[in-house]
Formats: sequence, C-alpha cells, structure tokens
Amino acid sequence: MKDIVFLVGPTAVGKTEVSICLARLINAQIIACDSMQVYKGMDIGTQKPSASQLKAAPHYMIDTVAPGRNFSAAEFRKRALDYIKLIHKKGKTPLFAGGTALYMKALIDGLFPSPPADRALRKKLLRQEEQGGRGFLYKRLLEADPETAGLLHPNDTRRIIRALEVYIKTDTPMSELKKKTRGLEDIYDIKVFCLNRSRQDLYKRIDERVDKMFRRGFLSECRKLKNRRLSMTARQALGYKELFDYLDSKVSLTEARELIKKNTRHFAKRQLSWFRNDKRIIWIDADGKNPKETAEAIALICSK
Repeated sequence: MKDIVFLVGPTAVGKTEVSICLARLINAQIIACDSMQVYKGMDIGTQKPSASQLKAAPHYMIDTVAPGRNFSAAEFRKRALDYIKLIHKKGKTPLFAGGTALYMKALIDGLFPSPPADRALRKKLLRQEEQGGRGFLYKRLLEADPETAGLLHPNDTRRIIRALEVYIKTDTPMSELKKKTRGLEDIYDIKVFCLNRSRQDLYKRIDERVDKMFRRGFLSECRKLKNRRLSMTARQALGYKELFDYLDSKVSLTEARELIKKNTRHFAKRQLSWFRNDKRIIWIDADGKNPKETAEAIALICSK
C-alpha cells in the first residue's frame, strides 16, 4: 500500500514548522488540511505559511478559492484525492498538515450519501437562529446529534444548519450516517500524528501568535476584507469577526484582541477534545523540542 501521512493538532501548536521539516525527511509534499487557508486574501488571520516556507516545501490547497465562495468538506475531499494521486505519481508521500478535523475525517472515513440542499428549510432554520439568538441552533444540534455538534464551532452556522437539515430530512443523526461510509483506509497505509503541548505552553503560544498577527498588519487585512462579500464559511475564520466588530465600533481594539486570544484558546481546546476521540492518532509531545527534533521523531515512526 502507498502511504499517506497526516500531521494534525490544535491551532498554534507548531504544525507548519514541523510539517516542512518532516516533508524533507520522508520525501513528502504538503496538502493543507485547513478550511480557511484555501481563501485568497485571508493570509495573516489564517496563518498561511510564509513565502520562504512555501518555497521550502511544495504546498497544495492554499489560496485556491475566493473568500466569497463557500468551501465544503466534500469539495476538499474531491480535490485532495486528485492531489494524492498526483503526489504519488511523483514518487512522493502526501503529507496533510492542518487542524480541520472535519476535513481529515471526510478524507479518511469518506462522506455519506446526503439529501440534497433544501433552501426553504435552511432559510427557516436561519430565521429560528435569528429569533432565538446566537447559539439557538447549536443547542438544538447538541440534543439531536451531540457527536456532530462536538466537531463544530458554535458559531459555524452554515455547518450547524446542514447537520440539522440532514437530521430533519433523514430522521438520522449525521454522525450515524457517516459511520456507514467507507474511506481510504482500505486503499492506503495511513498514519495520523497529532502534535501536543502542555496547556500552559499552548496558550502562551496562542497569545504570542495573536500579538504577532497584529504587528504583521492583521487589522489592515480585515479593513480590506470588511467591505467584500464573504461567504458564510469564510466569516467563521478566527479573528476576523472580532475585528469586524471593532471596525463597526461594537468593541474596542483592546477588547477585540483579547477576544481573539480567548476564542482561539477555546477553539484549541475543542480541537484537542475531538482528536482525543480518534483512536487512530499517534500523539507527539512537542514540549521542549524544536521543529526538526519533533519531525525526526515522527519520521522514525513512519519508517517502521
């Protein structure tokens, strides 16, 4: 069987640096497993690899979609399958790097046959969210399908509505339908590694990264994006909503910055909870190691 390697983990854990080192060690090319790095013009907030990092290792699935377009797990899977074949044809290993658990699961486990979109139902659910207040639909999904709800951000209205739509149309939770699908494990030798750090170290890295984003011009990036039509998916990106609220004078800049740090910490916690539920994952402790040392530990396991 041909190999596929996944390097996942919470935001700010150090995936980008380790993935570039690992790509050299295992003769790999990188496919971004990130729901936001696909969007053009959303660079600082989504922490895309720098120009030098992109030069150090070939990357795919970065800067491929206009931010006005929705981008789904199904579309990610379709494109990723093509890149897997392309990279294998080059005699190299596909290395997926990112923290979007839904994308990883869609690729490895496959996607279930789902009912077609019901626009009228979606509008009805959206009205319910508006009337019931933010989080209304998420609470409803928690009751109907807690497993799927656990994978989603409470503000990810588009995916919450889709999960409720599937439940209403099929009378079956999306999580149950997904268990009946087949993915790539019968075709490829798949290894999944998750980087982890102590909570104190991870939260410190998150705070430092947010401060660095502001120094790099994150506010200017948000000013440029604010007047553009952004898809519902793109609007879920961490940091952008908080700065849009600042630009609308709803919060101060200091409050927006602290909210970004707080919401990012909460997001990292949810990511770790999801990854801990996947028994296929090999955990890699990154505390006290530089990226090269961490990559070498992963490469050693890959070689066995």
